[in-house]
Amino acid sequence: MSQSKVAGPARTTDDSTEAPSGDGGPAPAGPPEAGPPGRAAGGGGITWRIRLRRDRTLILMTLPAVLLVLVFNYIPLLGNVVAFQDYDPYVGDNAWQAMARSPWVGVEHFARMVEDRLFWQALGNTLAIFLVQLTLFFPVPILLALLINSFVRPRVRAVAQAILYLPHFFSWVLVVTVFQQMFGGAGMLAQTLREHGHEGIDLMTNPGLFKFLVTFEMVWKDAGWGVIVFLAALSAVSPDLYEAAAMDGATRWRRMWHVTLPALRPVVALLLVLQVGNALTVGFEQILLQRTAVGPTAAEVLDTYVWNVGIQFGDFSYAAAVGIVKGIFGLCLVLAANKVAHMMGEQGVYKR
Repeated sequence: MSQSKVAGPARTTDDSTEAPSGDGGPAPAGPPEAGPPGRAAGGGGITWRIRLRRDRTLILMTLPAVLLVLVFNYIPLLGNVVAFQDYDPYVGDNAWQAMARSPWVGVEHFARMVEDRLFWQALGNTLAIFLVQLTLFFPVPILLALLINSFVRPRVRAVAQAILYLPHFFSWVLVVTVFQQMFGGAGMLAQTLREHGHEGIDLMTNPGLFKFLVTFEMVWKDAGWGVIVFLAALSAVSPDLYEAAAMDGATRWRRMWHVTLPALRPVVALLLVLQVGNALTVGFEQILLQRTAVGPTAAEVLDTYVWNVGIQFGDFSYAAAVGIVKGIFGLCLVLAANKVAHMMGEQGVYKR
């Protein structure tokens, strides 16, 4: 004999079922309860006070770096005001008084820049050196990283990586000296040619080869640093991808094309954007050391031009104007290159 069960009226409790309303529908919900301490109102994230208390150790660790960036990168930006003045450092007891007492000239220095033949010559040399470096230097770390990554023995890979990275710690004075001893008029190459009855050559004083010379110097000095960056990206690739590709019949070249290179794409895009942003900064110390040997016609770039005008001749206002134009142009290049990276499906320097 079955016994039927009749559902009774709903009972209200403190935290479970709501009591029915008079018309049989559910009762309207009350105001939301307050969350646990430290949570923002409305169920949001942790409040900034809790985050500050939680991350105070990390904030204290990064505080020295923030102060260095603030003192050496952002506070000096206030000095760009001299680009719109006829700045005289001797009209005040300090730089701030001199800026306050110097007369304003508006955009006179920028108009002078447009008519300055030496400025356009320096700009042309800068862009020419950048294009040569982008073509001949940028692919070298990628190729070396792929070559080292193909080594089977870890000891061989470690030795090759250390040898390539060692010149990164050399100063540009030492790098230029080494190249002078190898390719100068009294260097090893010239002496070897003379010993075999040929005329000696001096590559260090050839203006036509200067762009390629500084590029090869940069390859020898800084290619090892790029190799480390790309090897770090390759270390994050799962070996299962290579094994799966090998089981599908992919050869070594196919595995490199379909597994290795796609893994390097984000890093390549990021470094390419940063490299394009530094298009007008092609190595001040390196070029200044060799500027006299080949002449300013071939070796005058924007950095050496600003140093020559601002430091040697004391025209601080005009040098500041050139620096502002250089910074704005570099920012535009970064934004454009980052936009291209987004169109290619990569993140670049920042997300969309």
